[in-house]
Amino acid sequence: MRKEEALERLENQSLPLEEVKAIFEEFQEDMEVVGMVAMNLSLRTSVYDREKEKSPIMTELLVALSEVPDMGSRWAVAKNPHTPQEILEKLAKDKINLVRALVATNPNTPTKYLEEFMQDEKIVRDGISGNPNAPTKILEELAKDSDKLVRLRVAENPATPKEVLEVLANDVDKDVSKAAQIRLEKMV
Repeated sequence: MRKEEALERLENQSLPLEEVKAIFEEFQEDMEVVGMVAMNLSLRTSVYDREKEKSPIMTELLVALSEVPDMGSRWAVAKNPHTPQEILEKLAKDKINLVRALVATNPNTPTKYLEEFMQDEKIVRDGISGNPNAPTKILEELAKDSDKLVRLRVAENPATPKEVLEVLANDVDKDVSKAAQIRLEKMV
């Protein structure tokens, strides 16, 4: 198969995973094709329907993509709801902050790493603030973050408890305050 044909086929999100795997195996040294494999997997999964496209082939491809030098492929793996915990643990130590930030958003990331990310850069803390499985203790701490976008994501996080939302409803930033008030109204 020619590279152009492989790239064109990977644009199809309903391409059978067996074919995606075959393309990956044939072109695993070509980072453009590898990146398109990662994008194909990313576009066919959903954070809302975590079982969608779950399969042994999907997992196998995510594990293989976590090893490639292409940062875009690793960030696609980091955010994928089917990425195994042991791969998330490895990517939690990635030198690229965007990869760590996307690991922080992944609901399957172990709490231990979310706690460690609290000492990381703002972009990584921002990732935790939107994680629906972030522990209350972490959300309470992030609600005090100096960055308004971190506080805004905490206000929008479905896991944020009422007590934290009540504090954020009085935030100095009007967007944070409004987001918290909206969430509180929905709780009533």
